[in-house]
Formats: sequence, structure tokens, C-alpha cells
Amino acid sequence: MLSWAAKLSLPVERFKKHMGFSAHHSIMSKRSNTDLLSLPPEDLARALEKHFRQRDQPTYRIDQVRRWLYEGLSGSIDEMTDLPMSERDALKDSFILTELEEARVEVSQDGTVKHLWCLSDGEFIESVLIPTRKRLTLCISSQAGCAMGCTFCATGWGGFQRQLTTGEIVSQYSASRRWAEHHLGTTISNIVYMGMGEPLSNRKAVHDSLSILNQGYAVGARRITVSTVGVVPGILELAERPEQFRLALSLHAPISELRLSLIPLEKRHPLPEVLSALKRFNQSGGKRITFEYTMIRGVNDALELIAPLVELARSVEAYVNLIPFNPIPYQNWEPSELHRIKNFAKNLNKHGVPAAIRETRGRDIDAACGQLKAHALVQLEKPRQS
Repeated sequence: MLSWAAKLSLPVERFKKHMGFSAHHSIMSKRSNTDLLSLPPEDLARALEKHFRQRDQPTYRIDQVRRWLYEGLSGSIDEMTDLPMSERDALKDSFILTELEEARVEVSQDGTVKHLWCLSDGEFIESVLIPTRKRLTLCISSQAGCAMGCTFCATGWGGFQRQLTTGEIVSQYSASRRWAEHHLGTTISNIVYMGMGEPLSNRKAVHDSLSILNQGYAVGARRITVSTVGVVPGILELAERPEQFRLALSLHAPISELRLSLIPLEKRHPLPEVLSALKRFNQSGGKRITFEYTMIRGVNDALELIAPLVELARSVEAYVNLIPFNPIPYQNWEPSELHRIKNFAKNLNKHGVPAAIRETRGRDIDAACGQLKAHALVQLEKPRQS
């Protein structure tokens, strides 16, 4: 019997061939030059200042490039048309600008939009645009695949391919924002690092991307949430940042024994250690913590789990999101019954813990929580529906 990874490899290789990728299409071949989208704003300014000084160009060229990146959402250096062609060519000799290949766009009946992006080496990632009445949230990926192996999440079942670069993370924002402004007539208001991968296992790229999105693209820190299954060193590093980025812990069980059956990282970073790091994060001031709790029928929805969940949430002043389990192909689990989820929410609120039931979005296109990459590569083999 073919393994899950082997099953995935069949459509992947066919799609790579279709897109013109080969064994020699190395990721490094396109990245020998510095990626403009991978540089935090201060580093970008220094790099451009050095570049233009060596070419005896005026310093205002720096602002021209910055405007194209952060305001014009430029997809290529060639688009920077207020620079002379000679300067654009010189920029291309020294820098690159990460571009994502749009492999597929799917729109849910509820308006959720899922992008499947192909990277320069033929790997795939997904991002999701989630519209609501007051905001447009972008869910972005931080890794191609995931090594965490959470049993309720489709991405983990597909395995880990590689880390994303800073530019590949930031490009999801710039490309998705261009798409949203063109097709939806609105812009992205919020960003959540809740796509493929464990963000705090790719800390350098994620931290740089946070700086770029916040300081370059001017997305407010309180509108950016980083999710983690409990990578303690990463939580502590995030706590040291002055910006008030939000943190979401994928909790899913309030006791270690049960959590270990859902999240293998619990063995390395047990819940008491994670809670200690969260307390440090909470004490750093103005930084909201959310507990993500996927409710799975007969697995983690017993009423006796409410009391320890209340205790954990109170200890770090956490908000609790209750998420009905979204089906994935490799588990026979079902979501908890709605009355059980409502009972959880009612009891949490009764004991002073703010809680809400998250509305499931994008389930019909496998874009809901835990579903990313569940069918994406298989769907590449299917004809589009008109």
C-alpha cells in the first residue's frame, strides 16, 4: 500500500512537469541575489542606500523602491516604472523579488478564498482569505508542510518539506492583497499565521516577516496573530518583542495526557512549561493570548475537561476559541455536537473566561481550520468545475 507521502508525490511530480519544473530547477538558482521582500525595512534601506550610492544615484531612489514594494505591491522589479530602465536592470543584477506562482484559486460558497501557490522549486503552499462583515483576514503559511504531526490536522499528515523564506511568507500577503483589491474591492485588515507549518519552528523568517508586515506594509501589530502548538523558545522570543503581536496557542486539551495524544510536541514541551512561557508573554504587556480548542466528539469534549480548561485560561487571561472539528481524509473523527460545544462556551463564560464558537468557513473547498493541503494536490488532477 502506498504511504500518504507517496500518494501525494504522484500528482506533485505530474504538476511540476506540467509547470516546467525539473530536477535542476533548484531553489538556490533563483536566490543567489538578495531578496528585497526578505529584508526588514531598516535592512532594506541600508542595502538600497549602498546599491544606489555605488551607482551615483540620488537617495530618493530608496523611497521609490520602498513605495513600489509596500504601497504599489509590486510583483516584479520591472513594474517599478518611475526608475530608469538602466536602474531597474541594475537592481535585477543585485536583487530578486520573490514571486509566487498562482496554481489554483478556489472560492467557497461563504466567500472564503483559498490560493494554492507554487514556489520556485515546485513546492506548494496555501493561503486563505476569510471575509467577514467588518474585516478581511489573511491566513498565511510559514512552512511547506509541517513536522508537528498533530493528529487532527491535514497538513501534518502530509509531512514536512522545507522552511519558507521571509520573502515567501511576505509574498503571500502582497499577492493576496493584490488579488483582494482587484477582485473583492477591499484590502486585508488582519493576518493570522495559521496556515501550513509551525511558525515558531521557522523563527528567523517569521520574525523578519512580522517586522516587514508591521513596519513596511503598516499592518498594526494587534491585527497580526502568530499561532503555535507550544514551541516554548519561540513564545519566549516573541514575548521580548516590543510590538503587541497576538499569540494563539493550539491547546485542544487542558491536560497533558490527552494533549499528547493529539499533539506530539507535548512530549518535548509539556503543558506546564508552555503555560510558564505564556505567563511571561502575558506579563510583557498588552499582548492578547487565545486558546484554540478543536472540539472532537468523544475525544476532548467531556464535560469534566471544562474545569481544567477554565483554570488554564484564567492563569494567562486567555480568550478561548471553540472550533468544531473539520473533517480530514485520514481520521474518522466527527465534530462535537453543537449543544456540547455551546455548553462548553456557556460554562467558560460563566466562570469568567471569554469564549466563542468559531464559525466554520471554507469547509467546502478544504480551507477550514486543519484542512489545508488535505486535498489540494489531488485536486490538481481534477478538472475545474465551471
